Amino acid sequence: MRIEPEQRIYVCFFLFAASMGALLSRLPDLQVALDINKSELGLTLIGAAIGALTSLTFSSPIIVKLGARTTAFATVLGTSAMIAIVPWVGYAPLVFFVLFCEGLLAGALEINLNVEIDRIEAQLGRGVMNRAHGFWSLGFFVTALASSAIRQAGVSMQFHLAITFAVVLIVGTIAIKGMPGASAPGLSRQVGSSHIALPTVALLPLCLIGIAAFLVEGAGIDWSAIYMRDVFAVEPFIEGLGLTLFTFFMALVRLYADPFVDRHGSRAVAAVLLTLASLGVCCVWLAPVPIIALVGFAMMGAGCSAVYPLAVSAAAQRKDRSPHLNVAALAQMSFVVFFLAPPLLGFVAETAGIRSSYLLCLPIILTALWSVRSLAPRRQMKAFGLAE
Repeated sequence: MRIEPEQRIYVCFFLFAASMGALLSRLPDLQVALDINKSELGLTLIGAAIGALTSLTFSSPIIVKLGARTTAFATVLGTSAMIAIVPWVGYAPLVFFVLFCEGLLAGALEINLNVEIDRIEAQLGRGVMNRAHGFWSLGFFVTALASSAIRQAGVSMQFHLAITFAVVLIVGTIAIKGMPGASAPGLSRQVGSSHIALPTVALLPLCLIGIAAFLVEGAGIDWSAIYMRDVFAVEPFIEGLGLTLFTFFMALVRLYADPFVDRHGSRAVAAVLLTLASLGVCCVWLAPVPIIALVGFAMMGAGCSAVYPLAVSAAAQRKDRSPHLNVAALAQMSFVVFFLAPPLLGFVAETAGIRSSYLLCLPIILTALWSVRSLAPRRQMKAFGLAE
């Protein structure tokens, strides 16, 4: 069976998200196993953020030396292996260290897969970046749906994550072995330049849009299961439905948003999606019954779905400096928010209640709505990206 080059990247994105989603769906169990509160759980999870940001800054020369295929083997399989270790540790500081190592691999994975998909786009003459990111979202949805049933069946976290790693090991090996071994040309041109990308004043509005999207994503993915448990005391299957609906609608919109963007323009689509996200946040904040909260999580997933890719496209189209440098700055700021959202929301949840933690997203979304004018009226075919 022939596997097309872009399909190999789709599989890698899917497997990476599936591994992460399996762990995130078990956060309530991890919190109990470590015997820590929500704030401490958030601080433990920040290890992945530190590792990823470190890797985004310094791993480019290593990726160039290893090549696309070797890097994919190390990062796709390695991140899943690190995640499978987490439930066996049993001590929060050690979990922090394991997640730091996972973050190091995840940052390199982001660079490698996105640069490789950019190379494939050039060969195909058409865009496949959004679809690749859609498979990342699809991976979260599938693993969230499966994890809800797995938790309901009483399967241990250790066995669950071990089986996930076994699947990643088998499927990932098949997909990755056919990738080219050489480094993607777009990456090698960046190695001699600065590894630290800082946003310019002109880029800040796009950064605000990316930050809003990743804050909503972090709130939905990381805390939805714990929200459903603490607010409504529902059974495990219903706990996981918030994450399932969030990831399903995020994937659905990402996979099919392009025709709407082509027809109506980036600004209009982003405004509609951010408005939808704000309504979803309000539903979760005020939900009197579980069904309203679940609808809110679905709206949040759809609302944050295509917003970040639109910001990436606009950053890549800017003429003030290298597209890679602009998008790297956007990606690093957005990655900071994605990984800092768990401890930030965890702190608010511990001090003011988990409902109030979702309210924190609202002013950021409204600021992003004000910033949509910075998006291009029409999106170019190709966008360069360093993060989901």
